[in-house]
Amino acid sequence: MSGGPPDVTETTGGRSPADHAQPRTLPSSQNSRRERVPMTTSPAPVAKRSFAAMGAFVVLAALTALCLAWEWRIAPLRPGGSALVLKTLPLAAALPGVFRRRLYTFQWASMLVLLYFAEGIVRGMTDPAPGDMLGWIEVGLSLAFFGCALAYVSPFKRAARRAKRDAG
Repeated sequence: MSGGPPDVTETTGGRSPADHAQPRTLPSSQNSRRERVPMTTSPAPVAKRSFAAMGAFVVLAALTALCLAWEWRIAPLRPGGSALVLKTLPLAAALPGVFRRRLYTFQWASMLVLLYFAEGIVRGMTDPAPGDMLGWIEVGLSLAFFGCALAYVSPFKRAARRAKRDAG
């Protein structure tokens, strides 16, 4: 027994300190949970998708501003504003994801905006002026966002279907 440090193999069970420093990993094909499939797209659809994404963001921001101004100042259901101002919160929650061009956000926001489309039709037909005009503007903005969202998402969906068909 010497007064020096103990032998490496005695304290580590036969493994060197370098083995302890590096965690063991699986081979790269087994290490990731899902493998990335490269998608080949031509430059032409990318420009169209970019325009559709920017249009969707602008229209969604306009729809959010319209709903906020409508229920707060322009023509609220009750004088002085109503709790329907809260209907702008889901639209505002979708704005950052649409701005970042996240497909999942585009998908759920395109379904969400259909509620605003229905509300716009109902209020466009039943509200007195200026609420009726605001309802029809809401319908137009809802349809514009829905169209832009579909234009942006559809090339990705087609590519995913094509990749699935080619893989299977």
